[in-house]
Amino acid sequence: MSNIKRGVSLYSLQDQYARKKMTLDEIVDFVKNSMGGTGIEIIPDQMLPGSPCPSAETLAEWDRIIEKHQIVPVCSGTYVNDKLYKNRLLTVREAAANLEKGIHLAHRLGCSMIKLVSTTRTEVVEAVLPEAEKCKITITSEIHGGMSFNMPYVQDYVRLMERLQSPYLGFTIDTGIFCRRHPRVSTRYFRLLGMSNPYLESYIEDLFAQGTDPNAYFIAHPEKMGEMMEKCTTELERLYLVYSTGYDNNPLTILDDYMPYVKYIHGKFWEMTEEGKEYSIPYDEVISYLKGKGFDGYINTEYEGNRFTPPGEMIQEIEQVSRHQKMLKQLIEG
Repeated sequence: MSNIKRGVSLYSLQDQYARKKMTLDEIVDFVKNSMGGTGIEIIPDQMLPGSPCPSAETLAEWDRIIEKHQIVPVCSGTYVNDKLYKNRLLTVREAAANLEKGIHLAHRLGCSMIKLVSTTRTEVVEAVLPEAEKCKITITSEIHGGMSFNMPYVQDYVRLMERLQSPYLGFTIDTGIFCRRHPRVSTRYFRLLGMSNPYLESYIEDLFAQGTDPNAYFIAHPEKMGEMMEKCTTELERLYLVYSTGYDNNPLTILDDYMPYVKYIHGKFWEMTEEGKEYSIPYDEVISYLKGKGFDGYINTEYEGNRFTPPGEMIQEIEQVSRHQKMLKQLIEG
């Protein structure tokens, strides 16, 4: 039996928060009482001033909000910035010290896990694992479009999990690795900025139609990336091409061997259509797969279409997140 629960990554509503359209309290109220979500993910650096060491006042306000809305703090989005110095990366000890702060903050916030970008060095993860286990915080590496299972650093993390066999290591799966079509909001955005290259657009769309994606194709055929770069006549076109490598077109079965390690799902989306479907990702297939595998955990909405809102247009975070949550509710309960 699966037990799929739904919530929202507050990253999805960053514009509402940053422009002071909604307070953190109002955002959590929207998730719980308007959307019926029971869990949230927060990026402390984004919404908790002073992180990873917020003030007592900030933490007291967080406690008040969580208690008021009776919502589950599922995950804390945590980052290890290795590039604090111009001439070197942080040492493993330095990076681990920083990550331990994130683990302690997640524990204080009431979260059960943290999410790391998949490029985080495994030596750093192994160094902090005893502290994470002590705090009962699961460390998850995010499998993301353009940074998926075909990357060497992800396989390094797999080997780490297999070797250590700790229940406090796992994956966050971002559903952006299951794109069947290139997000058209990206194409529209670049067009409005001045891009005019129908051949480039068709080239990218055709790769998805063929069952692959630019990232996988260019890894397999590196010379093709160079050829396409030469066909780009502006920096904007080159940027569009690079952006296209951030969306993967994997079969859902790519998760078969990894499901024991899957702790959490990012419900990535860029565009919910008026028909109530995500333009690029087949969520009916995603939820059906998770049900079939008996997934017991959260899928939290993560809206990234906000970045493709042209200058002068309003970012439709509330409407888009509402549509996504409605879709998830129907699919999970259906």
